[in-house]
Formats: sequence, structure tokens, C-alpha cells
Amino acid sequence: MTRRIWLPLAALVVAAIQIVVLGSMVFGRAAILRDGREITLEVKPVDPRDLLRGDYVRLGYNISSVPASVFEAEPQPQGSTPWSVYVRLRRDEQGLWQPVAARFGRPPVAPARPEDVDIRGSAWAFPSEVTQFISVDYGIERFYLPEGEGKPIEQGLGERPFRMKIAVGEGGTAQIKAFYDGDELIYTEPVY
Repeated sequence: MTRRIWLPLAALVVAAIQIVVLGSMVFGRAAILRDGREITLEVKPVDPRDLLRGDYVRLGYNISSVPASVFEAEPQPQGSTPWSVYVRLRRDEQGLWQPVAARFGRPPVAPARPEDVDIRGSAWAFPSEVTQFISVDYGIERFYLPEGEGKPIEQGLGERPFRMKIAVGEGGTAQIKAFYDGDELIYTEPVY
């Protein structure tokens, strides 16, 4: 008798946990898209081909290579895992956001202006005497497209300016919000 009660109850508990985990992922992403600070980044061309994963464009940004000179401190060695990096961004005259400070492990200590945004990423290298730039991955380097639309964008990346509107949440997590071909909106991410 007890076994008959526990099996369905255990199945309900497992299902509830799965629903909570999936819901928190969806609502967390939606909260960033809805409430996050919007920034605009210049898209840099990167080889966007991957025949096994469908149509997507692999992107680089003007903030993907951060000058080593803006880093406040070096990370402590931690093996082969990437370091968490916070990059402080400030809008320039063209409306694009540029790195002005960076720090491993936590946001920069340098005083921030009210309009500045701290974005979180990861890096596999740290500044050294010979390193001029640090490559930072923000988790927004892949942009999936409807079937058949990847090739025209891939060809256009090297020919004309593309920009991406990004939403950045409180903890520095970034989500792609909209994709522009020059000033023309070609895709906007639905909140849900």
C-alpha cells in the first residue's frame, strides 16, 4: 500500500522540480529582455558555418577583444577553466558601447558613471607583458536564424555594418534582443 502511494508522489515531485527549473530559465531570460539595460554593439564577422547545427551566424563584437590596458587586476591561477570577467561599457559618439574598464572575478573598482553598464563574460587568458588584447566570450556569440536566412547575412557581414541590441541584466548577464542590418531591424527576440 505504501509503495503505491510513494511512486506517484515521487513522480509528481520530480515533474514539479523539472517544471520549476525550466520555468526559471525561461523567466530569467525574459526578465533580462524585458528589464535589462539596452546597449548596441557593432557586429564583427566570424566564420558562421556549421552544417550540422542549422542556420545560425557566429558573431564577434567590438567588445570581444578587450584591451589588456583596461584590466584592473590579474586573476589567480585556477587551472584550465575560464575566468569570469566583468567589462565596464560606456556609449561612444556613434551610440556604440566600448570597454573602459575590466576586472577578473568581479566588477571593476574604478568609479562608474550612471550610464555605464557592467557585462559579464569569460576569458581563457589574462593580461601579460606580450598580450595586448584579451578575448572575452559573453554567451551572445551565436545568433540563430530562420531556415535559409543565414547565407545572405553571412555574405553581408563583411560588406556593411551590422549591429546587435543587447539587454544586460543586473548581474551582467547578456541576452540578444534585436539584430540590425545598418539601421534596418531584421529580427527582434520575443520576450516569451
